[in-house]
This record gives sequence, C-alpha cells and structure tokens, in this order.
Amino acid sequence: MDVALIDSGGTNIGSVRYALERLGASAHLTSDPEAIRRADRVILPGVGAAAPGMARLRELGLVDVVRSLRQPLLGVCLGMQLLFESSEEGDVECLGVLPGRVRRIPNAPGIRVPHMGWNALQPRGDDPLLAGIDAGEQAYFVHSYAAPVTSDTLVTSTHGIEFAAVVRRGNRHGAQFHPERSASVGARLLENFLSGVAA
Repeated sequence: MDVALIDSGGTNIGSVRYALERLGASAHLTSDPEAIRRADRVILPGVGAAAPGMARLRELGLVDVVRSLRQPLLGVCLGMQLLFESSEEGDVECLGVLPGRVRRIPNAPGIRVPHMGWNALQPRGDDPLLAGIDAGEQAYFVHSYAAPVTSDTLVTSTHGIEFAAVVRRGNRHGAQFHPERSASVGARLLENFLSGVAA
C-alpha cells in the first residue's frame, strides 16, 4: 500500500506517518503532484489555520491535484476542514469538494475554545470507514473551528454545538479529530481507510 502524505506544513505530519507505518503502510511525505496521483491512498494532514493551509497548497500547485483525486483521500484536522467550500477562519475559499462552511466554535459558559481533549463520538450510520468504532468511544480533538453537520457527516461530536467529526462524500473522507493521537479508535479509523474503503 503506497500512501502519499501531502506536505501541507502541519506539525502533525510525523506522528501521522508513524501511525501509518505501525499499520504496515509505506507512507511518504511529498508535494510532488505525480507521486500524489500515483499513490493508492492520499492523506491531507494539517495543523494551524485555514488561510495559510490553502496558501501552502496553492504555492505547491496542489489545489487542482487534490480536487481531482480518484483514489481514497483522507483529510485530518485542518486537512478535513480544507475539504469544505470555505472557512470563517481568515474568510478563505477552500477546496470545495464537500459543501458547507467551516465556522468558529461559539464561546459559551463552560465551553473552552479551542476545544482540546478527548470527546465522545456519535456515529450516524454504517460505513466501512467506521468498522469497529462504536457510539460513545472517545477521540482526541484540538480545534477552534468546526465543520457543519450535513448529509456527508458520518460521525458527530459535541462541544457546545454539534459538529461533524468524520465526513465522507464518495472517495473524500475527513476526520476532525487526530487519529494518530486517539489510541485504538484512531488506529481503527486509519486501518479502515487503508484497507476497508473502496479504492
């Protein structure tokens, strides 16, 4: 299994790579369009803000590459948010392969922003990406902005508001939480992405 990790500049890239290698996948960090197009699976990691994340993809000439991928693609954290049409964070146009606008988690009594820590997952139906992940299991989140709950949402979580924690539209998948930091739940999601979803 050849997995391309898009060099999006996120600080979590190394830990995502190690998590994949523990599952037996050969993961290589690349910004080369042809290497990305040839890969069996593509992961768009990301930590930081939407505007610099999109600027990095534009600078590398990868916006149209990511939009046109036919193999399974997984966006992680900011990488998932960049799959949507736009983000309030920097008021930026994103990749637009999923409909919706990413918005800031509103401040509320007892609600800390950024949302940082373990939180329960609530699956909304069956999907190969979710095999072995049960309602109420916990995953590790770090984010201040959240994607809307739409017909593409596979899993929700709640921090003041309900938001999309895992999404899928066709070959495009996303996880708002950090699978590489989410113990067995994160490992299952990555393993399902590698071997359970249709190529």
